[in-house]
Amino acid sequence: MDIILASKSPRRAQLLHQFGLDFRVVVGPAQEKSHGDPQETAVANAFNKAASVAGMYPGALIIGADTVVVLDGRLLGKPADATEAEEMLRALSGRAHDVITGVALCAGGAVVRTFFVRTTVKFRPLSEREIRAYVQTGEPLDKAGAYGIQGLGGLFVEEIHGCYFNVVGLPVPRLALELRAFGIDLLS
Repeated sequence: MDIILASKSPRRAQLLHQFGLDFRVVVGPAQEKSHGDPQETAVANAFNKAASVAGMYPGALIIGADTVVVLDGRLLGKPADATEAEEMLRALSGRAHDVITGVALCAGGAVVRTFFVRTTVKFRPLSEREIRAYVQTGEPLDKAGAYGIQGLGGLFVEEIHGCYFNVVGLPVPRLALELRAFGIDLLS
């Protein structure tokens, strides 16, 4: 079965490669919500990404995903600039937040499964020097919540409760279970 990742995230592609999935990336024109219920927003965005590609490849299995960071009920998307990245990191400093990834799977040109996974991440207190130095690396500028746990941002993480891969951008353990319904077993 032809498998398509409907996401331009290099981290998602890297995770799928890491677990041996043979796929290609095709990104369609999908609108992304940036407000509303976090779970619904993540799933809706994943759905829109997958659906935008599904019609063009009705014989393929399409994987759409979207990750949101939530602090005090507020969605933290990708920062617009370095100043906004610093503000987000200050807000996360010394606090716990949720990372929610929504996933949509399309087959036969229609969405057949959606789910989300939530992980709680706690940052240690950050100094202003650390925040500025991290933002100057450029790493936080293309990531929801202004950090990447798999990169230098991992230095700020004090605790994690839930799926690590979810925080990177794709809850691979849950996805592996869902793929079995399509005859795909990552262990075979």
